[in-house]
Amino acid sequence: MITAIICAAGKGERAGFQENKVLKELNGLPVLCYSLSAFSPLVDEIIVVCRKEEETQIKKLLSPYPNARLVFGGATRMISVYNGLKEAKGEIVLVHDAARPFVSANIISNCIESVKKYGSGVCALPATDTTVLSENGNIASVPPRQSVYTVQTPQGFYKDKLLKCYEKALQDGNEFTDDSGIYLAYAKERPALFTGERTNKKLTYPEDFVPAERVGFGVDTHAFYAEGEGAPFINFITLGGVRIPSDKILKAHSDGDVLVHALMDALLSAASLRDIGYYFPDTDPKYKGAFSMNLLEEVLRLVKEQGLAPKNVSISILAETPRLSPHIERIKESLSEALHLPESAIGVAAGTNEKLGYVGEKKGITCHASVLLG
Repeated sequence: MITAIICAAGKGERAGFQENKVLKELNGLPVLCYSLSAFSPLVDEIIVVCRKEEETQIKKLLSPYPNARLVFGGATRMISVYNGLKEAKGEIVLVHDAARPFVSANIISNCIESVKKYGSGVCALPATDTTVLSENGNIASVPPRQSVYTVQTPQGFYKDKLLKCYEKALQDGNEFTDDSGIYLAYAKERPALFTGERTNKKLTYPEDFVPAERVGFGVDTHAFYAEGEGAPFINFITLGGVRIPSDKILKAHSDGDVLVHALMDALLSAASLRDIGYYFPDTDPKYKGAFSMNLLEEVLRLVKEQGLAPKNVSISILAETPRLSPHIERIKESLSEALHLPESAIGVAAGTNEKLGYVGEKKGITCHASVLLG
């Protein structure tokens, strides 16, 4: 029988949140749920070690996992793991920090196999940077990089052996930051390492909780005024904030910038927000004739509040008239300035519709926009 002990009793003070960081949502799901989903199919039992005051919240998260239960933690990680070990029913235990939500099935399986083969299994990565030992702010020594590893979790052991190590360490009053250190000191055995993954990172600081990359798509269409419909006395349309000479004028409550409208919807969609009609209704007189680049600035503010920013933009414009190819570079320059992106991260393509449909009949323009947020 195999037990996973998931440590979730910390306060996450370095992250600066008002709540336990493993209860904070990441891409719409509490951080703890990622580890629960990863371990549940591969182990017989999951013990989540938590603080008593968070019992109700965490119990709700455990409801989809019948092999998971709670144990209350202590003032330190050592005491919390010790409490979990005492309750574990498995012959093998895997100790994992809930703040590492991206643990994979491959890592968990490799950890189990390492314990069965070597008696222990510690997830670790070889250091890619030179590491140093310091004293009083100065470099004291430089260990050879090929011998230096950064340790992750899970860390697997036979339960009875690790439990005895914890009992001795607690009796001696010695503090350790992870299970492999305790095992090395008290089992008098060198824990076996197995190779982890760079994605198995620990969420520690606020920037670690920025959502993963998201893709958004937006589309918008504006019709041209037909002859005799009373088009305004202007000789241009606006695309991407750029005025483009045109003998046909687009109908719109604002300036009719069909490109920017599609882009705004793509940005809002990627950030899981409402569409532009919600934020800038055409029934509101204050948006009459509005310059869409100013509205785009407001959309970027909303996106930023979600901890996101555009990383890449792709625009496709379908228009039979006016001819757009001479204006593509100016449009890219305008979008680059507005989005705070290099022009190399912005793609703008324009084409006709081979004289088919309303675009081919010169009755309107359609624009498609895709964005990558991160």
